[in-house]
Amino acid sequence: MDDLELKKAGLKVTAPRLKILSLLESAGPDAHLSAEDVFKMLLEQGEEVGLATVYRVLTQFEQAGLVNRHHFDSGLSVFELSGDDHHDHMVCTETGQVIEFIDEDIERLQHEIAEKHGFDLVDHSLVLYVKPKK
Repeated sequence: MDDLELKKAGLKVTAPRLKILSLLESAGPDAHLSAEDVFKMLLEQGEEVGLATVYRVLTQFEQAGLVNRHHFDSGLSVFELSGDDHHDHMVCTETGQVIEFIDEDIERLQHEIAEKHGFDLVDHSLVLYVKPKK
């Protein structure tokens, strides 16, 4: 994403927005970062962006459809860049690690269940809370 993506999303191109967008992109497609994570990473890069600005920009990105916000059991909101592919999540209850996965059987079953109850499935969010096998 770049200046054009921000403009297409209806957002003015500002230095903080560009810095935060760049950081999210460089974190990788599987990254799920809290506002505090983004803030700390910006500080490590020598950027002077306040925590309130990070929260504001991430909320603006969410409203513009550039990022997705998730509320996992930790109580913390985490953000990931929006993409075209749908995926679900597993969250390790011991480490907090977030694992993305796609399972065609689960996707098919969700549609079948909605259909069985007289509905068309339009969207869903599935989070599995897991722990390592011992």
